[in-house]
Amino acid sequence: MKAFLSRIHPVDDQVLEAYLSHWTEYVLPKKTLMTVPGDTERFIYLVQEGIQKSYYLNEEKQHIIAFAYAPSFSGIPESFFTQTPSRYFLETITDSRFLRLSFEKHQELMQAHREIETLFRKTTEHFLMGVIQRQHELMAFDMETRFKVFVKRSPHLLQMVSQKDLASYLRMDSTNFSKLMNSVQI
Repeated sequence: MKAFLSRIHPVDDQVLEAYLSHWTEYVLPKKTLMTVPGDTERFIYLVQEGIQKSYYLNEEKQHIIAFAYAPSFSGIPESFFTQTPSRYFLETITDSRFLRLSFEKHQELMQAHREIETLFRKTTEHFLMGVIQRQHELMAFDMETRFKVFVKRSPHLLQMVSQKDLASYLRMDSTNFSKLMNSVQI
């Protein structure tokens, strides 16, 4: 976890150790709803093992927003940071193991240590850049280009996540996803 956080922003070792000492282990089985619409995200998670997906439901169909897997943060970020109700779901795809920290303790430690606040500002900036890039891809690219960009960026997910979920994430029908898997050189 130290290496992951240090790649985002270097933090004094003693400060980082003190910060990390407040994170606790949390384990969930696959297909567990971690957050549902209307719930406020009370924890920030760092994935150590497993995969999660965040999604909206519309007419009983999942529209996947993102996947989280080690090493990355998981949760509903805007709900956590603003302490407002989530508008979508967070669910484990596989058995998952996390470290987690409560909102209250996170705020307390950010106020006590400017370096921790800077670390999470930079984390938020990276998250925002990713959201903007994803919006660009969804709005500007055709289906095949979205598929190719995704495979180039995240080929490992082809082995980790169902084709149905990947198709939803890429905003295409499962049949079209399957055709692209069979026709595009990976």
